[in-house]
Amino acid sequence: MLHYPFWSAAMFMAALACVPAVIFAVECITGSLRPARKRAPDEQEAGEREVALAVLVPAHDEEDGLAATLASIGRQLQAGDRLVVVADNCTDRTAAIAQQAGAEVVERDDPARRGKGYALSAGIAHLSAAPPPVVIIVDADCTLAPHALDRLAEAAATSGGPIQGRYLMQAPVLGKLDLAVSEFAFTVKNHVRPLGLARLGLPCQLTGSGMAFPWAVLAKADLANGHLVEDMKLGLDLARQGSAPRFCRDAVILSQFPQTRRGLDSQRRRWEGGHLAIIGTAVGSFRNVRLVLQRAYVAMVLDVLVPPLTLLVLVLAMVWAACAVVALSGSGLLPLTLATVNVALLCAATLAAWQAHGQRALPARALGRLPVYVVRKMASYPGALLGRRPTDWVRTDRKS
Repeated sequence: MLHYPFWSAAMFMAALACVPAVIFAVECITGSLRPARKRAPDEQEAGEREVALAVLVPAHDEEDGLAATLASIGRQLQAGDRLVVVADNCTDRTAAIAQQAGAEVVERDDPARRGKGYALSAGIAHLSAAPPPVVIIVDADCTLAPHALDRLAEAAATSGGPIQGRYLMQAPVLGKLDLAVSEFAFTVKNHVRPLGLARLGLPCQLTGSGMAFPWAVLAKADLANGHLVEDMKLGLDLARQGSAPRFCRDAVILSQFPQTRRGLDSQRRRWEGGHLAIIGTAVGSFRNVRLVLQRAYVAMVLDVLVPPLTLLVLVLAMVWAACAVVALSGSGLLPLTLATVNVALLCAATLAAWQAHGQRALPARALGRLPVYVVRKMASYPGALLGRRPTDWVRTDRKS
C-alpha cells in the first residue's frame, strides 16, 4: 500500500533536484567535449590592439600582493590605456603602492558603505570625466596570462556587450586535498560550465575578475551595493537590460586561494551565502513576464539554480537517502529511481569535467582520499547552512 503523502514529498524533492542536476550535467558535458582543433591561448600572438581601454582595480588593504598585480597589468598596457586603482577604506599602503606603479588612484573612505560594488562605482565616477571605450575589471590579487587584456578588449568592442575571461584560482599549497578539491570545483564553475554555455550559444555569469565592458554598458549599471556576490548580481542585472555576458576562454586571469583556514572558510561562506541569496532573487524576478521571454536571461537564471559543487553533492545525496527510506517503506520506487538518475548525472558530468580539465588540479593519486573529504565536508554543511549566513561583505584573509 502506498503511503501517498511520503511518496508525494519524495517525488517532489527528486523532481526539484532534477533541475540543477540536469543543468549541471548539460553544461559540464558540453564544456568537456574536445574541440576539433586544440589550441593554447599563449601560442597565439596578438597584433597591435586598436581598442583603448581602462583597467579598474578595486583594492581594500591589498599592500602585500598589489604590486605584482599592477606589474602584470602594466606589461599589457599600450599608449592611451589607463590604469585606475580604487583604494577603498584602506588602512595600509595600498594607495602609495598604486601611485608608485604609475596608476591613477582614487582614495575612498566610507566605512558604512564597504564592498567591491561601492569601490567600482567610485572608479566609474572617476573615469566618467573622460570615458574609455572599454573598461576591464581586475581584482587586486590576480595576474594576467599573455594577451589577456587584448582579447578581453577586442571581444567587448566587437560584441558590444560584457565579456568574462577565464578566471581561475589555484591552490598555493601542494598536498592539501581540500585545496585541490576547491581548485577543481572552481575550475568547473569558472571554466567548464561557462565553456559549455558558450558552445550552446548562451551567456555566462560574471565571475569577479577579468570582466570587460563597453563604456556604454557599464556606465548605466547599478554598481553601488554591498552584495556578497556583486559580480553575479551585475551579470543578471545587465542581462535583464539586454546585455548578457559572454565567455572568452582565451583571456586567462589567475589568482590563488587563501592559505589560511580562516581565509578559506570566510571566502566559502561569502560565496555560498551570496549564491543562495541570488537564487531567490533571480527566481522571484520571473514575476515580470517580460523577463521570461528573454532567452539569455532565462539561461542565466537556470545556471544560477546550480549551487556550488560540494553543496550540490550534499543536496542530491540527501534527496537520494530520503527517497531510499520511502522506497524501503513500500511506498514505491519511482522517487528513488529519479533520485538515482540525478546522482548518476552528477557523477558522469563531474567525471567528464575532471578528465577534460581537472587532472592538473586534482591528480588521480588524490582520488582515493576523496570519500573521506566528502564525508567530512557533508558533515560540516548542515551547521553552516542552519547557522547565520554572512550578510555583509568581509575581506578574505590572504595571509600565509
